[in-house]
Amino acid sequence: MPKILQFIDKKFGRLGPGFITGAADDDPSGIATYSIAGARFGYFVNWVCLFTIPLMISVQEMCGRIGMVSGRGLAGSIRKYYSKKILYFTIILLFIANTVNIGANLGAMAASIQMILGLPFFIWLILVTIVTLLLEIFVPYDKYSRYLKWMGLSLLVYGATAFITKQNWLSVIKYTFIPHVEFSMSYLVVIVGFLGTSISPYLFFWQAAEEVEEAIKMGKIQDFDERLPQVRDAEIAHMRKDTGIGMIFSQLIAFFVILTAASTLNKNGIFNIETPQQAALALRPLAGDFAYILFAIGIIGIGLQTVPILAGGVAYSFAEAFGFKEGLAKKLTEAKAFYITIIISIAVGAFMNIIGISPIKALYYTAILNGIIAVPLIAIIIRMADDSRIVGHFKTPKPWKLIAWITFMLMGIASVLLIVNLFYQKFFS
Repeated sequence: MPKILQFIDKKFGRLGPGFITGAADDDPSGIATYSIAGARFGYFVNWVCLFTIPLMISVQEMCGRIGMVSGRGLAGSIRKYYSKKILYFTIILLFIANTVNIGANLGAMAASIQMILGLPFFIWLILVTIVTLLLEIFVPYDKYSRYLKWMGLSLLVYGATAFITKQNWLSVIKYTFIPHVEFSMSYLVVIVGFLGTSISPYLFFWQAAEEVEEAIKMGKIQDFDERLPQVRDAEIAHMRKDTGIGMIFSQLIAFFVILTAASTLNKNGIFNIETPQQAALALRPLAGDFAYILFAIGIIGIGLQTVPILAGGVAYSFAEAFGFKEGLAKKLTEAKAFYITIIISIAVGAFMNIIGISPIKALYYTAILNGIIAVPLIAIIIRMADDSRIVGHFKTPKPWKLIAWITFMLMGIASVLLIVNLFYQKFFS
């Protein structure tokens, strides 16, 4: 391996669940959200990327700390200390929301490969489904976690497309640091979409579970919910740094996607797109084949990272709720129910595309479900992250607790706006 790659691998190897979670936040449905925002409103939505960073960090740091200190995932802690009715209601909605998201992401990946290589859509759909399952089930966790990190870097292609396309950098800077607000339903829906995409329940469950996987990998504990790991202040500080880097990376990529859409689609009067594939195709005559291919490659790369995380999040939550063996570090024969849950969620997601369910409509309803789930979950997470039975003396600092409650409030408002918009479209449009 060349020295420069060895150096990158060494530095990159220090990053963990926080970075992977941040990268997974920019799944193909997220890329669609950012592309739509940039096409409709240009640079006017730049500031949202900056605004959401502390909100994301506050919640994800709590999830990581709960998993790291307690030795169990979110569902395990909720099961032990809180109402099982809340737990079962949450994981059922999580299964529905994640499965729909899996279906949309598999469809986006298959459509993107078809754009580049041709052949029928369903061939690529079957291929990406099989590849995703094989990687998640048969690749050992230590190698798989490294794969997820490297796949997260595939998002950097959106940085390349942003710089390939011509930008008005003065406007970029202005609207990044000076918020632009419009009192219109379409603008509010885009802002709500940002919050729903950036602060999603599947990310909560995933990061908490992966912190436990890391503890198992390091030999601190043998299994989930076995005993409390010994955690040092330096390890908590590293987790916070890892999480911060992941969330900043996530919103940096969102920023690049917006810049690309704003400087090409919006600038040329293309205001309405529905899918990331439409954004890529629209780039072709405006920015050339290279930008078009890079945009499509990004969808494929991050989809290969995100679909396993969506399915894994469901499997972890079900395993902890119903008490069966769990963990990507385990073989298929050691955690059959865990892997069967992964297979079912991915297979159902793929089947959505076969029977013709619209991924855009599905994602819209998923956003509503995610918003509904996120609000009570954030409140529970804030309590758990300040409960000495779960996190010992590693309680949430007051400033971050305040930011988390602000996040709770904004997500509550976001949920109401999504529901209002749904009824408005159904009965008045």
